[in-house]
Amino acid sequence: MKLLRPVSPTVTRPLSLLVLVAWAGCMAVLVHRSYVQAAPANLATDLARYGPTATWRGVYYRGEKIGFTVSQTIRTDTGFELQEDARLLLTLLGSATTTTIRTTAQVDSAFVLRAFVFALDPGTGPVEVRGTIEPAASGGAHLLRLAIRSGGTTRTEERRLDEPPATSLNLFRMLASRGLAGRPRLRWTVFDPATLQNTPMDVAIRAREIVRTRDGSMPAFRVEMAFQGLKTTAWVTDTGEVIREESPLGLMTVRETPEQAQGLAIPGGVQEDLLRMSAVVPVMSQRIDEPRAVRRLRLRLDGVDLPRRDLDGVGQTVEGAVIEIRDPQTLRSGPGDADAAQYLAPEPFIESDAPEIAEEARRALQGVAGQRARAERLTRYVNALLDKKPTVSLPSALEVLRTKVGDCNEHTALYVAMARAAGIPARIAVGLVFVRGAQGAFYYHAWPEVYLDEGDGRGLWLPVDPTLNQFPADGTHLRLVRGGLDAQAAIVPLIGRIRMTVLDLDLDPRITPVLVGREQAGLPPLPAPRSQPRGCGCDTP
Repeated sequence: MKLLRPVSPTVTRPLSLLVLVAWAGCMAVLVHRSYVQAAPANLATDLARYGPTATWRGVYYRGEKIGFTVSQTIRTDTGFELQEDARLLLTLLGSATTTTIRTTAQVDSAFVLRAFVFALDPGTGPVEVRGTIEPAASGGAHLLRLAIRSGGTTRTEERRLDEPPATSLNLFRMLASRGLAGRPRLRWTVFDPATLQNTPMDVAIRAREIVRTRDGSMPAFRVEMAFQGLKTTAWVTDTGEVIREESPLGLMTVRETPEQAQGLAIPGGVQEDLLRMSAVVPVMSQRIDEPRAVRRLRLRLDGVDLPRRDLDGVGQTVEGAVIEIRDPQTLRSGPGDADAAQYLAPEPFIESDAPEIAEEARRALQGVAGQRARAERLTRYVNALLDKKPTVSLPSALEVLRTKVGDCNEHTALYVAMARAAGIPARIAVGLVFVRGAQGAFYYHAWPEVYLDEGDGRGLWLPVDPTLNQFPADGTHLRLVRGGLDAQAAIVPLIGRIRMTVLDLDLDPRITPVLVGREQAGLPPLPAPRSQPRGCGCDTP
């Protein structure tokens, strides 16, 4: 699943992370840098609330139009209400998916955030996040109350923030209310939805420029932002209106007329496929015809700056920029992990305490004894349960269980939730995996790591892959980070920058392809096949 930022204050971050969610199994994709966005409702009805003063923008990826946004600011008795709706049409591995987004934020007269609603409907089931912020009393912490609704249930949380946060939705209005001219450099505290914490953003305000849009041209300040490794450029008017915004990966929004913005009309769909554009093609002298045959893979990564703690361990060793991966089948137990128990707790979108998740886990593991056998059965079960379809969503385990559709994000979320419900510690890993093809490349992917307690104070973490029906995962799974959005968002700045050279490769020629399907799970066959397991840029072995 860092998730991720920009394209429009509310869409660029989602789109940057869109790529991440699509290939990395992280819910970040559309939890953009403003943590407020779309509500599941009829699009025409949603757009009817926008008046003649609303601002419309087209959203583009590498020159191809993929959607639009519309936003407006309404005065209220206590300040303002900021509203934004968006529609995105994306092509993932040849499959088109439409996502609708709605954002509403309540701010005071100084545009300080007080409440928000973020809702996302990717077509496979809506997710909604509501939040309120209580100002600090007598120098104390600000209290953020969250209500996260997915899979038909609502989970509540509280977060304490040291400073009042901004979001991308109200940031430019706040800047404009204080004056853009004569303030070259600023540091703002922005609430990051990936971590549910405040994060610093460096803002550099440059001179005014004449900015061309599809409906004319106008003067605007050039504003450069650096937020968690991503650099974004926006052109902002004196009143805080964003005329144009650009971010890494070729994402851009630009102001248009309502008719221009809503005119998607993309012949044959979006030409650029996000997943394929994010592939990492390695320099290598030896081919990998069967990923399951890889016994040892030694490679060098350039353009990467990630925590060593995530790169090292569970079959991977790191020396400088060189990483060696051993086939997880060779992993053996060692001294037990005293921290493994923390990976039994539920999290937002990993609803391991939900009765539906617990019942599905019980059904999957009925009659199976032993940690290793149970972890393997769960891998086969989740693989057989889900229709393999690329999606752009916040993968709530409950919603995945209801729809039974998804890619590596959904497989991983459901597996981790079911494993935890069954008393098996599990966590999310995000990185790259090799996919066969005419050339062969590594694609961004997500998979679980499961802890096997073997008794007598011994155990091991083992990577598994329910998307590809692998237990354990093959030796081409290169882990970059572990954890939720706070960790996964670190990958976003790496898109398009990672360079890989395979230095050494040991293969077992005896390995044959592994079948994927219900038969492998020990389950009765389905009346008819669903769809071929594809997603996250990963073809099935």
